[in-house]
Amino acid sequence: MTETAEQDSGRGAVRSTGDGAGDGAGHGTEEPARQRLRERRTAAFREAERVLWRPGFLGTLRERLTQLYEAAPEVHDLDERADAYGNGVVEVLEERVAALLGTEAAAFFPTGTMAQQVALRCWAGRTGTPTVALHALAHPEVHERGAFGAVSGLRTVRVTSEPRLPTADEVRAVEEPFGALMLELPLRDAGFVLPSWEQLTEVVEAARERDAVVHFDGARLWESTVHFGRSLAEIAGLADSVYVSFYKSLDGLGGAALAGPRTLVEEAKVWRHRYGGMVFQQFPTALSALIGLERALPRLPEYVAHARVVARALREGFAEAGVPWARVHPEVPHTHEFQVWLPYPADVLGEAAALQAEETKTMLFSAPWDRGGPGLSFTEVTVRAPGLEWTADDVRAAVADFVARVTAVADGTDGTDGISEVGGQE
Repeated sequence: MTETAEQDSGRGAVRSTGDGAGDGAGHGTEEPARQRLRERRTAAFREAERVLWRPGFLGTLRERLTQLYEAAPEVHDLDERADAYGNGVVEVLEERVAALLGTEAAAFFPTGTMAQQVALRCWAGRTGTPTVALHALAHPEVHERGAFGAVSGLRTVRVTSEPRLPTADEVRAVEEPFGALMLELPLRDAGFVLPSWEQLTEVVEAARERDAVVHFDGARLWESTVHFGRSLAEIAGLADSVYVSFYKSLDGLGGAALAGPRTLVEEAKVWRHRYGGMVFQQFPTALSALIGLERALPRLPEYVAHARVVARALREGFAEAGVPWARVHPEVPHTHEFQVWLPYPADVLGEAAALQAEETKTMLFSAPWDRGGPGLSFTEVTVRAPGLEWTADDVRAAVADFVARVTAVADGTDGTDGISEVGGQE
């Protein structure tokens, strides 16, 4: 799903979204029609009775607080004193993450952006070079406003821009020295794609041949075990350090962790303080992360398996509906998230998705549509607990209804003033 204000604040400010979805930084320049469509889509998503996922962050403050209050006693003793500057429940969370990933230690961070800057800054000091090799679509390159260079004194070299993870040969072919290789697993902007286990081990070995350390951007590492057929500890064990997120797949209130050797983590905690990450009390976020590890983490393999059912039904549905060019990427999803590409303007698809939800209370595509090229648009699909209720027949039926609405919107026969009313793009 294209990450927006509802999913990953900050993305919309640097990435075009066809229906105007984005974070607060982008709303000031948003066209009125697109802003209305974004608001309609968000409202329709909240009110829809059938969706493929329903993220907690769309809930009200009361709902979020109630969920935390009801579930927290399952994961921690609430009669314990509250944390202060990273002790107590925060330390419990750090120990839990280190155990899951098989590392010596882990440090809690308020954001992944901070965690990764600190990790790579620490590695730069140890390797003697501030250069980080990464993919052109890696999160820091596309979505963090040049933070590596502007804040942390790091510079990046791009290993490849192909919509897949780098290969071992590409790592060997980088024309200048680098101290760290950063690998995003899965590579979200390429379609949540992962390499094979053999390819991943070869890439890690190629980096080590160049005396570089390997850091995994594992914001969504939790759901990668199915594709690799390996445990979290085995996957994390390939890298020198790993970052994981607590809200992208675990539905926490926020937060991240950096895991690795104890000496690195201790140094990272010093830099965490310098970067302003030594927050006085973090127990709500830490508790929500523990709840995610307890409740959401065990279900991720189930979501991945059903995402493959949904993906196949989508392909079949678009073929049956006669859509001339439609793609599900990857055809067999590597995680519980994947892309759908269709040959229509983004505004048309966004309007059709909103109409479907408003009129049927079923929302097949809850994320915004991005322009992917001339006459092409794409969106991201996430399958979680609500999606398990959808059969393949349900998906195909929803596709047929959606395609009919797309045709009507494109022809201006949906009861509105046509495409000019939803952005006037083409």
